[in-house]
Parts: sequence; structure tokens; C-alpha cells
Amino acid sequence: MTTVSRNATSVGRWLSRTRSSNVSAARVSSLALAGLVIAAVVVGCAPADGKSSGFSPTGSMTAPRINHTATLLPDGRVLIAGGLSGPNLEPLASAELYDPNSGTFTATGSMAMARAYHTATLLRDGRVLVAGGKDGSTSLTGAELYDPKTGIFSATGQMGTGRDNQTATTLADGRVLLAGGATSNSTSWLASAELYDPATGTFRATGSMSTGRNGHTATLLSDGRVLVTGGAQASAELYDPGTGTFSPTGSMTTSRGTQSASLLADGRVLIAGGPDASVDLYDPKSGAFSPTNSMTTARFGQTATTLSDGLILLAGGAQGACCEPTTIASAELYDPKSGTFSPTGSMSTPRANDTATLLPDGRVLFAGGEGEGPILASAELFER
Repeated sequence: MTTVSRNATSVGRWLSRTRSSNVSAARVSSLALAGLVIAAVVVGCAPADGKSSGFSPTGSMTAPRINHTATLLPDGRVLIAGGLSGPNLEPLASAELYDPNSGTFTATGSMAMARAYHTATLLRDGRVLVAGGKDGSTSLTGAELYDPKTGIFSATGQMGTGRDNQTATTLADGRVLLAGGATSNSTSWLASAELYDPATGTFRATGSMSTGRNGHTATLLSDGRVLVTGGAQASAELYDPGTGTFSPTGSMTTSRGTQSASLLADGRVLIAGGPDASVDLYDPKSGAFSPTNSMTTARFGQTATTLSDGLILLAGGAQGACCEPTTIASAELYDPKSGTFSPTGSMSTPRANDTATLLPDGRVLFAGGEGEGPILASAELFER
């Protein structure tokens, strides 16, 4: 999945790449902010099953980053690549690896191109496809592959369209679907999509969505289709890899952007937030969305991680008015069995535009992002 996390603060600047006057519908991973640092206390709580849960610090990254990517490698390490850094929000080409055993980050090979708002997708052979993104003012067509065995990035085929803030979804046959996003010097969002074939190292166009989308989600369903939702709208559509086409499906109960989407064990999809506390469930059998219990906190641009026990951890993001949002540190758990949300402590600092990665031992790594001050190099772990 691509999924995604991120957002903002009430102090500082609110930079938008939304190509729209409706900033609240923008994808939060295309926003940046700065302001005053406010300390937070790590808080844990006891779920109904009696287990303790909470956040704890781990090693810091070698560079502060927002709008970067984090990819779990087959050996259990996490590849952190690109993003924006520094007071001028310069794109990074550097990458680093997190080792869960030592709790430390170390530098690895750099990308050929500095980029942020890109996607990073694990391929079946263990390499990572890094595609698109933005280098300053230009939406990139270029893509590269990271090989964990050598620690080196190498060039691969180019996309047909420069795009950033796209979604990237690994299909059942190993190909990668890249859909939507934004492109340089355009006032509209992209409806086009393309497929990357690891066997040939090339991209080719596939069917287009019915409408341009940015700040949307893309979720691989149990039957191999891909559910695309939101992006400043309530509509949704399905991509069928067999035909290479998108078709409309039911609409959400409200317009959403910067929401999260999580596949549940029963095949339904949980669509949460963006920008309020409301939640929809999508049933692929009926093709319909239905409202369910709301989150305990209104949030948008949050991370959503499916834990090893099937619960969904939603953390951070932002809330409040679109032009003066407040970054939050709180987190909550969704229990698919009861259909309810419950608070589960807070991160050590508010985070938006960070990444969340489920580790093999069941912990979740949160890295970088922005809080209520400078861009963060810090990282922390959630353990239930």
C-alpha cells in the first residue's frame, strides 16, 4: 500500500501543492510547515486484553526528513529514501537503513536524483522501485532500483508522465500500478495511470481513472482488483488488472482527501479521516460504502498500520482548519471485531509527513516528519 501519513501545525507556514483552492483536500504529504517546538510526554495505556502498549524512542536518522519513503526489506531492515530537509525544504538524494536489532540508522547508497513526494515499492526479488516524485519544481519521470545486497541504486525505465504524490500498488502478478498525482506546471490533477513490469524494467500506460486524483488512496483487494478512493471527492473506482481498466464503484459518505485506507482480514476496507473523525467501510462484495463508528479524534494525513494481531494503528496527522491545522501526537486502535476505536497513548512528539513501518517483530517504526518546529530526524517505536 501505499499509504501514507502526514500533516501540519497552527504555527508556521502551510505550503500546498494541491493545484486547488480547497487546501483541506490536498494530500498532506505535499505540505510542509515550521513553528515552535512543544514537548510531549510518552503515554501508554492498557488495552482491553490487558497488554501494555506505548511509544518509546529509538535511534535518530542521519538527516531530518519529511515526505520521504520507508520500505521494509526482506531482511527486516527499513530503507528510508529521499524527502525534504532543511529550512529551505531542499529535496534529498540520500538514503539510510534502520536496523531493528541495533535500533540505529546508517547511511546507504544515494539515489541518482534528489526527490520527494515519490513512491517506493518492494518488488518480489527484494529490490525496491523508487518512482517519480518532485525535484524542486519538476515532477519526475525517472525511476531507479535499490538493491539491498549491494546497497546501490541503479536506473530503470522512465514513466510516460512526470508525476508526484501518485499511489503505487503491487499487483498480484508482481507488476506495480502507479496512478494519479500531480505534475509540473499543471492546474489539474492526473487521471492517468501506468504499469511497471519488473521483468522488463519498463513502464507502459494503462487505462485512466474517471477523474484526476491527488491525496487519494489505492488498496489491493483480496480478489486482485485495486480500490482507489477520494482525492478531494467522495467518489471511488476499481482497477481491474485483467482488463487494464478503471470502473466506478460506490461513493463514500463524504468527500475525503489525505484519508487512510486499510485492508481488513475479511476483505473490507477501512477508510478513515480526511479531514474529520468519520469513517467508512467498503464492502467489495456489494461495491458499497457504509458509515461505521468514528475515530476518537478528528485527524487527516495520519498513518495507518495493520498490526500483526489485525488491529489498525492510526497515529499522528493533523486536525483543525485547513489553513491553520495543528499537528497531533495522539494515536488510536481500531478493532475490526468490535468495530470500535480506542486511544492508545501518544507519540513523543507530534508528527506529520512521517512514515510508519510494521517491523517483523510486531513493533511499528515512526521516522522523521514535522512537528511544531524544525523537520525531525528523530524516530520512535510503538509496541503493543
